[in-house]
Formats: sequence, structure tokens, C-alpha cells
Amino acid sequence: MKAILTRIDFSDVQTLGELVILNDTGEAIYECKTLELEQDRNAVRDDCIPKGTYQVIKRYSPKYKNHFHVLDVPNRSYILIHAGNYNRHTLGCILVGNAHIDINNDGYKDVTSSKVTMKELNKILPEKFELTIK
Repeated sequence: MKAILTRIDFSDVQTLGELVILNDTGEAIYECKTLELEQDRNAVRDDCIPKGTYQVIKRYSPKYKNHFHVLDVPNRSYILIHAGNYNRHTLGCILVGNAHIDINNDGYKDVTSSKVTMKELNKILPEKFELTIK
């Protein structure tokens, strides 16, 4: 199983994307939206991670509950895929949700239904998978 994150919209504070989950035959079986920090210079806790292909594993923590850990990101550590709605909810991680809507009226689109989306991803995705970011 694979996941492909395509970044589609960029601003001064955030990056929006679409995440597609593919089964072993390459068929899309699930799609959701993503929110990351801006795409700039791979600054720790200030930017989204570089484009590329990464291994991802399931992980649990008291703060984020069931989520995913993106491994071996150059010059970064503990890049996670977790629930959150606004760009202030991430320090370089990938937030997932159902739609891109400005729910707090700050002029930037957020992700909606993030906890529901994380539950779905945890049901679908295996313990280890490959993530390609374009």
C-alpha cells in the first residue's frame, strides 16, 4: 500500500494538499486533504518537509493518540501525520482532514473533520507504508 501527497496550494504561512491512498494494484481507495506549514527552506518547526519518498510507521502517543511517523526526513525529526485543523496546530507535521475550508475566518483554509479522517486512515493503512510527496 502507498500514499501520495500532492501539494496544490501555497501561501506565506501554509501549504494545502491532497492525500491519496493506493492499494497494492495502484487503485485509489481513499482520499483526504492535508495542511502543512509553508514550503520554504526546510526549517525545523517552521516549514513543511521536502518533496520525496519516505517510509511511514504507525505510532501512538498520549498527545496525538494513533497517528503516523514519517521516517528519515533530512535534517528533521518526529515528523508526524496527525489530527489538527489550523496551521497553528503543526510545527512541521502533516495534518489531515476531509475538506479545505476557512473555519476560523482568518483568511486561510483549514482542514475539517481531522479526527474522523485520522480514524479512517488508521483503519486503512498498514503498520508500515510508503509516502511520496510531490
